[in-house]
Amino acid sequence: MKKTLVVLTGAGISAESGVKTFRDSDGLWENYSIEDVATLTGWVKDPVLVQNFYNLRRAQMPTVVPNEGHKILAKLEKYFNVQIITQNVDDLHERGGSTNILHLHGQLTQARGSKDKEKIYDIGYREIEMGELAEDGTQMRPHIVWFGEDVPEIINAVEKSAEADIFVVVGTSMQVYPAASLVNYVGEDVPIYIIDPKKPDIELTKNMTYIQAGGGEGLQKLFEILTENK
Repeated sequence: MKKTLVVLTGAGISAESGVKTFRDSDGLWENYSIEDVATLTGWVKDPVLVQNFYNLRRAQMPTVVPNEGHKILAKLEKYFNVQIITQNVDDLHERGGSTNILHLHGQLTQARGSKDKEKIYDIGYREIEMGELAEDGTQMRPHIVWFGEDVPEIINAVEKSAEADIFVVVGTSMQVYPAASLVNYVGEDVPIYIIDPKKPDIELTKNMTYIQAGGGEGLQKLFEILTENK
């Protein structure tokens, strides 16, 4: 029986494919403040701005491709029961070949109404138009969990983390909650690998191995470590 390998991924793994990250050093995302384009307040204040912002993000998706990091995670499925928990809203894990992916913060390729959170529409890479209504009669919006909104999938993410035989963190600063808290649910003796060019601002414990590298390079090193005797 394959061991369960749970991988928490963040913006860093998509950045190597050319996808801009939420949190650049200047605190802006594509020259917009996060408050303006990634909060419910921003949506209420200027829905046209927010809609256009995500339409542009969605239009970018076909122009970027999965990188080596995404492909290595897919290759690891040959050896492990790989469960990916991602904070990313792109579809690069899917296109990279991974088959078990939980999107904590929603997906760019999906939409929903402003009231009914359960009815999700697959829209691919097309635009959402202002005036386009969902079945609940409200304006269609991106199926994205904005800052300050509930994260419904966190319960499933906690369950997956607790079942891990090996836990990996790649491309995330461990600063965005509740995702950053998932490491606390990992079993006490479960090995944890943290892949990041910069050492994360957390206390490393005896079962943590820090790999100082970007996503692709770090995952290649991890692949060699985990498959050495297989």
